[in-house]
Amino acid sequence: MKLWQKETNVSEIVERYTVGRDLEFDIQLAPYDVLGSLAHTEMLASIDLLEKEEKVLIHKELKAIYRDIMSGDFEIQAGVEDIHSQIELLLTDRLGDVGKKIHSGRSRNDQVLVDLKLFMRQEIQEITDGVSTLFDRLISLSDEHKEALMPGYTHMQVAMPSSFGLWFGAYAESLVDDLHMLYAAYKIVNKNPLGSGAGYGSSFPLNRRLTTDLLGFDDLNYNVVYAMMGRGKAEKSLATGMAAIATSLAKFAMDVCLYMGQDFGFLSFPDELTTGSSIMPHKKNPDVFELMRGKCNRIQALPNDIALVTANLPVGYHREMQLIKEVLFPAIQDLKDCLFMCDFMLQKVAISTDLVEKEKYKYLFSVEETNKLVLNGVPFRDAYKQIGLAIENDDFNPEKQVNHSHEGSIGQLNLSEIQEQMSQAMQQFDFDKWNVKTKDLVSV
Repeated sequence: MKLWQKETNVSEIVERYTVGRDLEFDIQLAPYDVLGSLAHTEMLASIDLLEKEEKVLIHKELKAIYRDIMSGDFEIQAGVEDIHSQIELLLTDRLGDVGKKIHSGRSRNDQVLVDLKLFMRQEIQEITDGVSTLFDRLISLSDEHKEALMPGYTHMQVAMPSSFGLWFGAYAESLVDDLHMLYAAYKIVNKNPLGSGAGYGSSFPLNRRLTTDLLGFDDLNYNVVYAMMGRGKAEKSLATGMAAIATSLAKFAMDVCLYMGQDFGFLSFPDELTTGSSIMPHKKNPDVFELMRGKCNRIQALPNDIALVTANLPVGYHREMQLIKEVLFPAIQDLKDCLFMCDFMLQKVAISTDLVEKEKYKYLFSVEETNKLVLNGVPFRDAYKQIGLAIENDDFNPEKQVNHSHEGSIGQLNLSEIQEQMSQAMQQFDFDKWNVKTKDLVSV
């Protein structure tokens, strides 16, 4: 079934090429297509394009379809072009001509747009939940290991003392800023395009504010041309927010891969969370974090992938926009999986507590010893030279003590302040508002 088809049959070769993998990803839009149709038909009834009895029948069947979707008892039948056609076909089979009325005042273009925005909005909530869970884990580990010193590096050279508290806490705070990036995407996503039609509006007296309220959007995309221009823009904004989170995860994963190595030996995981070698019995490979690093590096390229699909397109809808789903949808799942696996692995992480006592790390304390001289009245440049000469003459014997007390240092991690920042970042999202609206739409 094709909503647009008249008498001419399209070449099977052309159809196969143009449909591509769209049906594979369309099924993920199924619940959101029903939600959009429930809001749209409620609005149609309010402007007398549906009789009250017709709306009741349509809503009853749409809610039944929604329950089938959520229980996994739903599929796009062979020969049906897309999820929108499938749902309209089911309604028509069950209700006859009444089912054909749901498309009045709507194009497949704005139907897809609202489905995508509802889908992305839900995925943002799930990503945010994953970030929050990982944040809590990192904060807990930071507090637990705040006394455990570790080497800090610059240029991959031993530099100054750090601590596991600082290391875990750094990535916790990084996630706060990442959520601000995701929130920027959320503000773009959470606007209603429904009623823009094919991008040029409708001669029907549509009530777009009503559908905006029913679907729990913050506001609507007012200009109907711009609403259609938002196809690709909303996806790219989400990809940018995802890339920010992925940047933090990829960097953390790289740290873990280094720190698990025998040359570092900073941390370890139980055998059941690592993999071995086919010929080297001693190996404990960080496969989880290597895959995390690779997946998150790929996610960092996602905004560019989307930009290259849409960069030279003039105003209006174009078919290649469907290709965005092929890169965005799997990337969303990858990011959620990475967030989950990172938290899962960190539940069993073990750290080394005697690292800085090793002879090879004694130069970590060169700055500490220099600062001691400065505190005793020696000019900094003279103190620097004095410690440098001691190192060159192999006469450097530091006390291996650290006294950092300022904000954000080893001695003052400011975890409560970082937690407050995360709390404020989370409060920006108004997930409860539209979750309530969604429940209202599908309630029997």
